[in-house]
Amino acid sequence: MLQIKVLGTTPPCANCQRAEAQAKKAAERFPSQVEVIKLDALGPEAEQYGLVTTPMVVVGEEVVGTGKVVPAAKLISIIERKLGG
Repeated sequence: MLQIKVLGTTPPCANCQRAEAQAKKAAERFPSQVEVIKLDALGPEAEQYGLVTTPMVVVGEEVVGTGKVVPAAKLISIIERKLGG
């Protein structure tokens, strides 16, 4: 299963909430193939991805956005590429 990881603050800031909502919207297009995981910006994963600003969006293991909300349409395009569709 392909993962979209949204790294953000706890409690989430407005942009972190929007980034997670866009990720969930994109994931809805791929039932049983894509899952969204919310991760804390202070967690160990943040260092792994070199987090500097939030939100950070990671698809698979590729950082696709940092410090901004990645629109669902762009995420869908990335997901299709990663799933081979």
